[in-house]
Amino acid sequence: MTTWPSPVTLSGSHAALVPLAPAHEADLAQASADGALHRLWYTSVPAPGQVGAEIARRLALQEDGAMLPFAVIDQASGRAVGMTTYMNIAAPHRRLEIGSTWYARSVQRGPINTECKLMLLGHAFEVLDCICVEFRTHFMNHQSRAAIERLGAKLDGVLRANQISPNGTVRDTAAYSIIASEWPAVKANLSWRLEMPRG
Repeated sequence: MTTWPSPVTLSGSHAALVPLAPAHEADLAQASADGALHRLWYTSVPAPGQVGAEIARRLALQEDGAMLPFAVIDQASGRAVGMTTYMNIAAPHRRLEIGSTWYARSVQRGPINTECKLMLLGHAFEVLDCICVEFRTHFMNHQSRAAIERLGAKLDGVLRANQISPNGTVRDTAAYSIIASEWPAVKANLSWRLEMPRG
């Protein structure tokens, strides 16, 4: 049986997205420690010592057809600096979510996230023929919400009391999407942003 979507490697100038594997654990533990990302209460970044378990969890979801996880590789160093996934996969409806994404603090606000989103969205719309790609984040994660909005995604709404977070708080989830007809403009915007000189 062919799974949708199937594992794939996507490569750009700044980043590569490769199928997540246990061999990425050491790099990703270091990436998690960079900025102590796991201490942010509104995110779900694994602590350095929990990275191996998180890789195993994501690979188990891949086995079930519920997720396609990637390690984010910094092309300059060759090291894994974060994770991202296709998740909440609805193959009959050609819909999926890009989520469970995090990056080492040292590579945030640079070209890596922009290029990863360009590659993930391009593969989703141009290869997988998706009709819609979703993004979801904690309502209180203003940095993530701003990044999603910069992509050109539209806010579909806020799912109130949507999840119980690991720290026991109840999460409101901001749900965004990009639909197929919007992809050409989103692609042009992301491509332009990658070409802009950075001061």
